[in-house]
Amino acid sequence: MDALPVVERVDLPFASKVKTTYLNQEVGVMHACGHDTHVAILMGVAEILTRHKDQLKGTIKFIFQPAEEGAPEGEEGGAELMVKQGVMENPKVDAVFGLHINSQTEVGLIRYRPEGTMAAADRFRIVVKGQQTHGSQPWAGNDPVVVAAQIVTALQTIVSRHINLTQNPAVVSVGLIRGGVRNNIIPEEVEMIGTIRTFSFQDQENIHQRIRQIAENIAESVGAKAEVEIVKGYPVTYNDPALTAQMLPTLLSVAGKDNVQLTPAVTGAEDFSFFAQKAPGLFVFLGGMPKGKNPAEAAPHHTPDFFIEESGMKLGVKTLCHLALDYMEQFKP
Repeated sequence: MDALPVVERVDLPFASKVKTTYLNQEVGVMHACGHDTHVAILMGVAEILTRHKDQLKGTIKFIFQPAEEGAPEGEEGGAELMVKQGVMENPKVDAVFGLHINSQTEVGLIRYRPEGTMAAADRFRIVVKGQQTHGSQPWAGNDPVVVAAQIVTALQTIVSRHINLTQNPAVVSVGLIRGGVRNNIIPEEVEMIGTIRTFSFQDQENIHQRIRQIAENIAESVGAKAEVEIVKGYPVTYNDPALTAQMLPTLLSVAGKDNVQLTPAVTGAEDFSFFAQKAPGLFVFLGGMPKGKNPAEAAPHHTPDFFIEESGMKLGVKTLCHLALDYMEQFKP
């Protein structure tokens, strides 16, 4: 579930040798994020709790979440589709728990954060339209390359000058810029594509507005035009503060008080956020790095050398079991 287009080079007997075509390129296929371990962990939880279902003080749903990395182009998938199809209803879910294993966190550790934990991830596209001309006569046209360069530079002021970074981090990054076909032709248009990461609805709306203002006004000031498209992706992964405080004793009991750490916000995104929009949620990070290894030397997620120490999965099973059982013991409708 949720393999990625990465060539695996970890020395393991089960290392993937599969190749396929992705976006017209031959790529590898490997579990480079840990979602396969999440499936194994939840299978373990399901096996344990279903043995004792007659003793449970409530109903438990086991959500196996496909396409967290994104559905194929033109398709729906992931948590958003599961919510649409009613996964949080019949019976209605009162609380939702999730975890993500981490290759740079030592086995035995749990990291958590109340409120905004992982970022909302939005995508923007800006098309700057000018007037094509010969490269030797820029005055005869309207150069969208120069306009695009000014927009890229100005976008950096959004986070550095308009977001209160003492409250929440934010990111505005241009990841692609393209335009033109030849050295001596000033093109008619330039396209930019980028990502936006925020941890609050207010910051998200503010940044969206400022991207539009900056692009459109800079282009207009020189007689060009900028068309701005912003597509919302995953919402912020928000840990309900009351639920987090309620379940913190469980985390401390399961892992030990020295092994539960408050974590900084993570600018990556996670579509568990769609579940947590429908019920109070708690999403934690589970250690998957071998004990004693330097985190700086551990391969990050989505890379060919990504590796998970499987012994860390045991704490994942234990954590989800106890979160469900303890919540049901404490729940008062």
